[in-house]
Amino acid sequence: MKIIAIGRNYAEHAKELNNPVPAVPVIFMKPETAIIKDNKPFYHPDFSDDVHHEIEIVLKISKEGKHISEKFAANYYEEIALGVDFTARDIQSKHKEKGLPWELAKAFDGSAPISAFVPKSKFAQIYDLNFKLDVNGETRQQGNTRDLLFPFENIIAFVSRYITLKKGDLIFTGTPQGVSKVKVGDRLEGYLENEKLLDFYVK
Repeated sequence: MKIIAIGRNYAEHAKELNNPVPAVPVIFMKPETAIIKDNKPFYHPDFSDDVHHEIEIVLKISKEGKHISEKFAANYYEEIALGVDFTARDIQSKHKEKGLPWELAKAFDGSAPISAFVPKSKFAQIYDLNFKLDVNGETRQQGNTRDLLFPFENIIAFVSRYITLKKGDLIFTGTPQGVSKVKVGDRLEGYLENEKLLDFYVK
């Protein structure tokens, strides 16, 4: 399986990092070794002094497809989850300055904690989902899927023009504003609507 992630998919997040709002989805990838499941702890890497949390809605692809039409794209995922795209911001900034890829900042081991998946049919309106991340009991990030620059179907159609999507692939769909640094000892709790799906510590 592969993890495809979308950058700058909420306008306010793009602005907080002084990035232009994109005209097409910004794509990067993470390896399977980035995944942390079952609310196991995130071990802060020793190569960065500035790891940021980015809470996101994650789609699980349910069947293989390529060159998927946007009008049929909703048929290619049945479940969603919460995930955290941990980003070594100091490394990313240095690479961006030189026009280099972001992989070292985004794809390191453990950089993608993910919750259990829930059926999308559970929600009456997929484009009115509230989600948030609390750190040590304080809300740091709050978002709603109505604010996505590129909706889920658009993302699936766009990615599948270039990369065949296979059953089990994950798509991290972007983070709202409020990203900030984590430190050892922090407790991160992620909520989708009123349900807590993530609850883990930084060690």
